[in-house]
Amino acid sequence: MPFEAYYLSPENDLKYHLSETDVKSIFESKQGLLWVDISATTPEDGEFLKRTFDFHHLAIENCVDPRIFPPKVDDFGDYLFVIVHGINHAAESDIVETAELEIFLGRHFVVSNHSAPLYSVESIKHLVEEADDRPMRKGADFLVHALIDTLVDNVLPTIDRMSDRAEEIEESVIQNPQPSILEAIMQLKRSTQRLHRVMALQRETIGRLSRGEFRIIAPEAQIFYRDIYDHMVRIEEWNQILRDRADNALSTYLSSVANRQNETMRVLSIVATIFMPLTLLAGIYGMNFEHMPELGVDWAYFAVIGFMGLAGMVALWFFWARTWLGRRRWQVTNVKPFKVDPHKIIGYAPAMDHIKRWQKDLLGN
Repeated sequence: MPFEAYYLSPENDLKYHLSETDVKSIFESKQGLLWVDISATTPEDGEFLKRTFDFHHLAIENCVDPRIFPPKVDDFGDYLFVIVHGINHAAESDIVETAELEIFLGRHFVVSNHSAPLYSVESIKHLVEEADDRPMRKGADFLVHALIDTLVDNVLPTIDRMSDRAEEIEESVIQNPQPSILEAIMQLKRSTQRLHRVMALQRETIGRLSRGEFRIIAPEAQIFYRDIYDHMVRIEEWNQILRDRADNALSTYLSSVANRQNETMRVLSIVATIFMPLTLLAGIYGMNFEHMPELGVDWAYFAVIGFMGLAGMVALWFFWARTWLGRRRWQVTNVKPFKVDPHKIIGYAPAMDHIKRWQKDLLGN
């Protein structure tokens, strides 16, 4: 049951590496600000959430259940339960994978829960530990804003990579329409569809947090949530543009394949046209009539062969003059697998520092 807990006292003293007993006593005191982050969620974490915070069992089920739930916000009176999604940058996949982040927001506490590693959460931890605990000084609603804002901002490198891949596809789809390009197009389409299913609902969720619907979120914090809402609108627009580009690339691919088939049929037609008169001559002189005048001429065979060769050369010259014959160089085009540059992800470096620190702790160094 790995978790990290941070506590900012009313005197602005920051404490972390808290035990479960410390977390429970601080939560019951309702003083300062407590942040608990749970990663790699297990059923034991559900029991921890129940006995320590007494959260609603439906919210706890959403945290423990390995299934992916859509973004939403539930008001339980004393706290809000929010589900938002980001990009799972740790997933090894050619299709965009989303990661779920559950947040409990109260007056004096924030509990975040996620099964997949999130660089955005690690960046906030880094700020809390190394930057004079700025994300926790303004209150729980501002801390949740920092978590969601960084999570949403980390979608942008993925959008940029998808745009780069769309350009690669558009350059290759006309020059060399091959099955690997079709596979890349379908991967891009599935990625945009997966983002659309999540971000459309998430935009409405962020909108509810920014409209003053919940008293836990202070009026001075609502404008910051509206800023996240604006980011969501832009992400949705960019994703829609990528969906249209993928559809256009698919249409272009199918047209290019049809054109290639037409070129193949043209070449076959040209070959058939060239050999048609030759076949006619071979058929005429292949008849077994007894009285054929040319059979008695010594040079008749060579004359027919020469005429057949001349007819084939004239046909080739005619097709070449009409530019119906051409040379085309086909090259194998491999679209690079979908992978975001990790250095463009907010919190990547702090996450690596945390991983190294955890490895040292496990090894006992």
